Amino acid sequence: MVTREDATERLLAAKHDADATFAEVADAVGRDEVWTAALVMGETSADAAEADALVKFLDPEDADEVQEAVQRPPRKGDDDPTVPSDPMLYRLHEVPYVYGDAIKAVVHEEFGDGIMSAIDFECHVDRVTDPDGDRVRITYEGKFLPYKKW
Repeated sequence: MVTREDATERLLAAKHDADATFAEVADAVGRDEVWTAALVMGETSADAAEADALVKFLDPEDADEVQEAVQRPPRKGDDDPTVPSDPMLYRLHEVPYVYGDAIKAVVHEEFGDGIMSAIDFECHVDRVTDPDGDRVRITYEGKFLPYKKW
């Protein structure tokens, strides 16, 4: 049996061998590129049709077992709980450290006491052309979930 971690390794190797972008893989799967990257990286699961499209496009080693593995529910966010040293990941952690309380305060003023769902959620990454150097736009969009009273 191919583990979810092994499936990720096989999919990343096949993506590399195919010289494919996540956008191209996403087109084949019929999903957004961020969601598809999360699938390849082992952070989400596919239904049968998505798994079939993924392995047909990338043709990884042990394709049938990889197709089965990506349909299993993953352990989400199971990385080491320390702040990562990779500069891009570190910056993604730094943003809520610096701006988290302010974002939280604005959300509560706008919506009330609650949270943003990471289940009913979308994330998009876009390039914004700027004469001083291109910028990265990351958009988080999640359903607002008010805290219940009982």
